[in-house]
Formats: sequence, structure tokens, C-alpha cells
Amino acid sequence: MAVELKHTKHAVGQSAYHFVWRPKYNVAVFRNEWCRKVCEKALREVAEKHRIKIHEMKVMEDHVHIFAEIPPTMEVSKALQLLKGASARRFFQKCTRWQRYFSRDGARKPHLWSPGKFYRSVGCVTSEIIEKYIKFSNKWEFEYLDKQQRSLSSY
Repeated sequence: MAVELKHTKHAVGQSAYHFVWRPKYNVAVFRNEWCRKVCEKALREVAEKHRIKIHEMKVMEDHVHIFAEIPPTMEVSKALQLLKGASARRFFQKCTRWQRYFSRDGARKPHLWSPGKFYRSVGCVTSEIIEKYIKFSNKWEFEYLDKQQRSLSSY
């Protein structure tokens, strides 16, 4: 799936990312199909509310993969904070019996997600194409990048 360049009044760009994170204490909570579906629904609702477009998502037994586009004004850390924080809150509202697994001492508020995360920008062009564009282009023409990517992908 190609992610198109977004054109706004004063900008052209792309903000697509691959995100991965896991539950706290490596609890395989999503082995339970119902819990997995609750988590998927919560993530989709949060994404929709904050204009994060999910292209692909997979909730695994012990981690989550999301390929998403974030709004151009949103920072990656903010997108992850929103996805993780709001989905955890919604998850524990529905799956109350799982709270005890995510609060080791029982006194603290449970935390569904580990603080760790992986993110990588995902685009239609390779780093080699960007290097060539910078080296050889003297125009304000972003379509050049799309043309180069198409010519390389035909090999």
C-alpha cells in the first residue's frame, strides 16, 4: 500500500509510521480473543478520535503492530501516548478482571502497556532515492520522488 503525499495550504509531506509496543510485564493478555478484540476496538476508536489513520493493525499475544498515518502537526511521541494511554483506559473499563495482572503490588493503578516502544517512519521512497534527489534536483518538485520510486520498483 502506497501512502500518498498530503498537500496542505503551506506544506507537502507524509507522516506514516510503523509502531510496535508490548503489554507491561510481558503478560500475554491478548491470547484471550475477547481481550484482543476489545484492544483492537479501543485502538481504532482512539485513532479515529485523534485523526490517526490506521492502514494495518495486528494485536498479537504479547505485542501490537500498527502501520498508521498521523496528522502533520502531531509528534510521534504524542501519537504513541494517545494510542497507548487511551486504549489502556478503555481496555480496563471493559476487562476489569485483568487489572490485577498489571499492578504487581495491588495498590497502584494498573498499567496495560510497557513504557518501551518501537517506531520507524515509512515512506514510498528509499533513502537512496532521497540522496539522489538532493544531489541532482534543483527544482521544487516532489513528484520526482514518486517517479523515481516507480522506476526502481519495476526492476
